[in-house]
Amino acid sequence: MATTTSSSKRRRAPSEPRPYGGSRDQVLRRLARMEGQVRGVARMIERDETCVDVLQQTAALRAAIDSVSMLLMEDHVSECVSSAVKSGEADALTDEVMDVVRRGMGRPSRAGRTGPEA
Repeated sequence: MATTTSSSKRRRAPSEPRPYGGSRDQVLRRLARMEGQVRGVARMIERDETCVDVLQQTAALRAAIDSVSMLLMEDHVSECVSSAVKSGEADALTDEVMDVVRRGMGRPSRAGRTGPEA
């Protein structure tokens, strides 16, 4: 994988397979559905629907986001991490994945990590 100093700046090399290639259409469909859910929640607020009803819909939206995140993570682990293991870049990619998981769980990143004991 082509890497830079920041995971947000990671770009694939032209020779690399497209990330989430097998699930791209599924991810896009789910994102479109979530977009509709967000609009639905906004309409509920405009109509002054009950807080409980709105909260139920936001919980459903959160579950949908988690589902897309898991799908992307599964693709990343099965494709990108496997490639990194073969190319000897597994440690850096593992750290990157764990940082994303920590942020998703609201945990601080272990930015100063330098070795296996960190």
